[in-house]
Amino acid sequence: MSFPEIFHKQNRKTLRLPIKKLKSGITVQDNINGSESDSLEERKTDHLDLAVKSQMPIETADSRFDFEPLLAAHPTPLNDDLSCDFLGKRVKAPLWISSMTGGAKEAGKLNKIWAKIAAEFGLGMGLGSCRTLLSSSKHISDFDLRPILGDELPFYANLGIAQVEELIDNGEEKKLQELVKTLDADGLIVHINPLQEWFQPEGDRYKRAPLETIKRLLGVFEGKLIVKEVGQGFGPKSLEELIKLPLSAIDFAAYGGTNFTKLELMRGKVNDFSSYSQFSQVGHTADEMIICANRILDNLGSKAKCRSFIISGGVKDSLHGFYLMENLLGSSVYAQAKAFLVKGREGYPALKEYVESELKNLALSKAFLKVRT
Repeated sequence: MSFPEIFHKQNRKTLRLPIKKLKSGITVQDNINGSESDSLEERKTDHLDLAVKSQMPIETADSRFDFEPLLAAHPTPLNDDLSCDFLGKRVKAPLWISSMTGGAKEAGKLNKIWAKIAAEFGLGMGLGSCRTLLSSSKHISDFDLRPILGDELPFYANLGIAQVEELIDNGEEKKLQELVKTLDADGLIVHINPLQEWFQPEGDRYKRAPLETIKRLLGVFEGKLIVKEVGQGFGPKSLEELIKLPLSAIDFAAYGGTNFTKLELMRGKVNDFSSYSQFSQVGHTADEMIICANRILDNLGSKAKCRSFIISGGVKDSLHGFYLMENLLGSSVYAQAKAFLVKGREGYPALKEYVESELKNLALSKAFLKVRT
């Protein structure tokens, strides 16, 4: 018997190592003396105990990617650079904090948590609807996030197309410019939500097709404009019309995430939900919209004026976001709302932990995965 084996055997006789339980339910002895041999034996024991339990069925293989284990080092803070240029600014990672809330009692607290996260990790973000600021400055502190974000990150105000239409009709389009200036925002997000407005008990009614209002807005607004849906995405014809316009970006807000048509039906009468719920089931997924956008960009060539996109709606995790961005021809970031809302309500530490995990996984994806073509 070799010296290391004798030494290890003797130590096993004299040391009573505490028992720990693996997540699998298997118990193994912990290493209390920090010796390399104990640690190695423990790891190898774990491998033997878990070898059968860690089998993966062939049908679970993720067919979206080629796994390339030879082509990169492990990502570290020194080499996992995820930074990119988006909307004229440099962000540290292609993760966008989606528009969520404005005017609610909880809005100010959540907006500040999200802004703090954006500042720490170098992310862009869009506000929820700023409609309340058009009539009163009472809630201005809920939206005044530039001091938290700093000047270097993208930050956008947000209004519904119904409010934009009304302001232009009334000759008050200067209020749009004033809103952006008051918040020191980089520009304005305009959300398109015809079904939400229709089923919302307090909903507005469009007098014109939203496309007409967007074109009118481009003629009177001096600044960057983003157009987004609210959970059902854009069909091929709508997407093509938007790509032909000199917008700063198009935010998918695709089918598969929060659906504001369903939300408003849930707020309304029970019989309304049962009668109209099928309208919440129409829309376009992010995957579908990317295929469509790529075809449109190819067909339009130089006539495509907008080539920047925020991929949102049903983006479940960083692996999905990575896949979608790699497939889209234009400049893009992916966005999330649900996870930021859930974790944000738990508090800053929980959200910070989530974002750290997202970005680590994104760096790992970038290092070792290639999207299959």
